[in-house]
Amino acid sequence: MLGGAPRTVWFIWPADPHGVSARSVAQRLLQLHRPSHLVWNPVTGEIVQSLPPTRAAGGLAADRGRNGRVCVQIQVIGSAREPFTDTKLDGLDDILAWLDSWEVPRRWPAGPPLPYPHSMAAERSKRLWARGGHFGHSQVPGSREGDPGSIDIARIIGEEALNLEVPLPGSAFRLLQEV
Repeated sequence: MLGGAPRTVWFIWPADPHGVSARSVAQRLLQLHRPSHLVWNPVTGEIVQSLPPTRAAGGLAADRGRNGRVCVQIQVIGSAREPFTDTKLDGLDDILAWLDSWEVPRRWPAGPPLPYPHSMAAERSKRLWARGGHFGHSQVPGSREGDPGSIDIARIIGEEALNLEVPLPGSAFRLLQEV
């Protein structure tokens, strides 16, 4: 890993979570040489870990998956067109506790991911990426993907985390000093 702020990237593995297991998706990702750290079925609560977070996973282009002390990649079984956050989210508390142990901040610097297919044209800011925290695959610099689509980030990181103040940009700070 290349160091820097720890982060998590949320992906969608397009399949019906009522009929596909996390184990089968994890095996398929290994066959494709694109393993994720975690594969999660939010309906059944099944979680499969394929890699330790100190090792780069295979879902991001170039060295992007090596950014941060950890860059945890989570494949969620579902659809980019139907938010997985509208399901039961069984197992999410376990995932968040694990991410907390790796000091991934409970913030979503780029804001909520756009709905699919608008997410295909989402801004992918290197500045926001550098802050660490949680990101949708569609928000990662260099990505051309549109997953996870529109999701309710408050159901993932909690309402309290959404109320944190965002630092003012440098130009706004200078304007405040002049007043």
